[in-house]
Amino acid sequence: MAKWMLQTLVLSALVWAQSAAWGGEAASASNDPVLEARMMTITSELRCLVCQNQTIADSHAELAVDLRNQVREMLLAGKSEQDITDYMTARYGDFVLYRPPFKAQTALLWIGPAAMVLIGLGALFVVLRRRSRMDANQFEPEEPESTV
Repeated sequence: MAKWMLQTLVLSALVWAQSAAWGGEAASASNDPVLEARMMTITSELRCLVCQNQTIADSHAELAVDLRNQVREMLLAGKSEQDITDYMTARYGDFVLYRPPFKAQTALLWIGPAAMVLIGLGALFVVLRRRSRMDANQFEPEEPESTV
């Protein structure tokens, strides 16, 4: 009985390994590799609205799949890359762009990191300047009073 169970287990493992070997990349939704390349180029510049840290091209979220299909359909309809980007921006705002344009609403995104570094360096400079003007005995630890 144990030998039969072991053989069944080994056979099941072999069947599972064989089926995994047959798996592969998902078939392209279009037979046109040029169209697929254009779609991937456009969707790699658009942010996934579900994941927010991935592009639509990289995301496996249902919305990202739908948006890839929508971009593919728009390309088949003859829309240009700019038309598609404009449509997505009009529908979802500048947030959908992985690299938003520099304008008043997005200025903090572009200037914020540099401003934070400059503020930090300025604060460090002020602290070091004040410490350099202090007497050296202010940095000595105070001796505790002995209770003998």
